[in-house]
Amino acid sequence: MIEIKQLIKRNNIKVLSYRKSNNNIIISNEKNKYIIKRGTYNKKIMEYLNSRGFNYYPDIYDYNNNYQLIKYVEDSNIPNEKKINDLINVVALLHKKTSFYKEVDEVEYKKLYEDLLNNCSYLKEYYSDLISIIDSKVFMSPKEYLLASNITLIFDSINYCEVQINKWYEMINKKEKTHRMRVCVIHNNLNLKNFIKDDKDYLINWDKSKIDMPIFDLYKLYLRCNNDYDFIEILKNYEKIYPIIDDELILLYILISMPSIINFKKDDYETCISINKEINKLLKTSNLIKNYKKLP
Repeated sequence: MIEIKQLIKRNNIKVLSYRKSNNNIIISNEKNKYIIKRGTYNKKIMEYLNSRGFNYYPDIYDYNNNYQLIKYVEDSNIPNEKKINDLINVVALLHKKTSFYKEVDEVEYKKLYEDLLNNCSYLKEYYSDLISIIDSKVFMSPKEYLLASNITLIFDSINYCEVQINKWYEMINKKEKTHRMRVCVIHNNLNLKNFIKDDKDYLINWDKSKIDMPIFDLYKLYLRCNNDYDFIEILKNYEKIYPIIDDELILLYILISMPSIINFKKDDYETCISINKEINKLLKTSNLIKNYKKLP
């Protein structure tokens, strides 16, 4: 609380009202509203955004170790289908404006390659053990029957990932020994809650932002939004501004095709919901890969 008072005092704000909103505090004086947001200010990233002419975020007036004083912006009431496409346009602009190539050696790519294959091996072992236990039972519970009915799709997805991981690594190894990886600022926490339309478009909550491959933003957005929106159209809109290159597309397909671990320790009802959600995601992913860009 002392740090919050210091921010207010340092900026000569005479607070007339305040209210809590999630983990934030909204304060106002006679003229303006502000948000006091808990979180670390990512100075290096924000300065880089400014230097590249990307300003699709609310003004940050001040900050200390644990809080930021930010301009309050009011979200517009627009359909989510419109909002998700406006979000992806801003994300594509973010990636385009902050993009650069960095030199990486073979070791960095090899580590990613091995991590992906190890994840596939773990998933294959996990689901093989699980289905062996289920098959040994005389009577299946609802969650066991639902998983057993769809286990082929899960194993097909893992096998697809293994094949594409090797293709991706072969493609990388055809390049020179010193590779150039395309990176940019990624928001790293994309969802509709972190996008606001007011006088212009704003991305908020930059605490997790970092420099990395652009597809990681797309991958995390896909995990959160694939069930509600047409991601083929989202990718098309993204690529109008910032085209995805071949090795990135393969890697994106691998990431979104990788099954998640379904926790069987929960009750039948919750586990059935998780299984249905995962199966729907894998089916949608398969449809996206078939109907979007073909892999090289």
